[in-house]
Amino acid sequence: MRIGLLGGAFNPPHDGHLKLARLALDHLDLDELRFVPTALSPHKPDPGGPGSEARLRLLSEALEGVDPRCKLEPLELERGGTSYTVDTLETLTGRQPEAAWILIMGSDQLPGLPSWRRVARVFELASAAVALRPGAPFLAPPIPGLQACPSWSGRPGEFVALPGTDLDLASTGLRERLQTSPHEDPGGVPPQVLSTIRSENLYR
Repeated sequence: MRIGLLGGAFNPPHDGHLKLARLALDHLDLDELRFVPTALSPHKPDPGGPGSEARLRLLSEALEGVDPRCKLEPLELERGGTSYTVDTLETLTGRQPEAAWILIMGSDQLPGLPSWRRVARVFELASAAVALRPGAPFLAPPIPGLQACPSWSGRPGEFVALPGTDLDLASTGLRERLQTSPHEDPGGVPPQVLSTIRSENLYR
C-alpha cells in the first residue's frame, strides 16, 4: 500500500492543503493520503487559536466530499506533546510494516529539513514529495540517504517533485484576516469550515 502523509497544524485548514492533497493523489499513485494534524510543532511557536479537538473537527469538515482516499490520522494529537515526524513514522511503520510512506510538503519546508529530529532515520522509513510554493525555491537539501528521483518507486529515501498548487495561501494570513475581519470571507477556506468558525466564534 502506498500512503502519503500530509502533516501540519491545519490552523485553519484551507484550499491550499486540499489542492496539495489532490496533486499528490494524481501524481504519486497513492492508495491513501492521510492528513496528520500536529499537537505541537517543533519548528514553529504555538500560534494559538482553537484547541486540538476543534482543529481536528475543522479538518474533518474540510475533507467532506473530497477524494475518499483522503483520511484523518490523529496519531500526533492522541500522543500529545511535541510532534516529531520520526516518531510518527516509527509508530505507523510498526502498525503497517508492509506500507510504503511518502511525506507531502511544500518547498518552503525544505530549508528546515536538515534540522528535523533524526532526519536520516526519517528517510530510512519514507520518501518526500515536494510542491513548489511561491518564493520558496525547489532545492533538495543534502541529507544522507535522500536522493532526487523523477518519480516515486515506493522505496524510502527518494525525493520527487510535485507541481505547484498556484495558491499563495498560508494559515497565518487566514488567521489574521479571521481575527481582524470576522464577518468577511478571508478567501481560501472551505465554506463548511468557515461556517463552523463563525458559528463557534473561533479565531476571535
